Amino acid sequence: MVKFKKEGILAIKKADSDTVIKTIDIEIADNDYETQTGLMYRNKLEANHGMLFIFSDTDFRSFYMKNTKIPLDIIYIAENKTIVSVQKNAKPFDETSLPSEAPAKYVLEINGGLFDEWQLAIGDKISYTSTNE
Repeated sequence: MVKFKKEGILAIKKADSDTVIKTIDIEIADNDYETQTGLMYRNKLEANHGMLFIFSDTDFRSFYMKNTKIPLDIIYIAENKTIVSVQKNAKPFDETSLPSEAPAKYVLEINGGLFDEWQLAIGDKISYTSTNE
């Protein structure tokens, strides 16, 4: 079983006020292997955990749920760290392409349903620190 490995802390802030909505522990996927594997083969993800994918460029992104056992909210984030798009409650094992609606440099995966539960919105911002550096 693949276990969560805390590699950073991420805060999600309201677009208009910079008020922190939620702070979570994150794993960081920033190389080819990690970005291709993502949260595959995991049996669970804690509510206060997520995975942040960091890409070297900004482009339209597309994710799928191959070999992923848990439903996820897939949040696409622009280079300026603003949420630009979301795919909610992506179904486990579904290989349907789940594209972003705008170019993204970052992608945050959290448990399915949390985007709505936390009352997140397009335009909200993230900030993160890595504990690896």
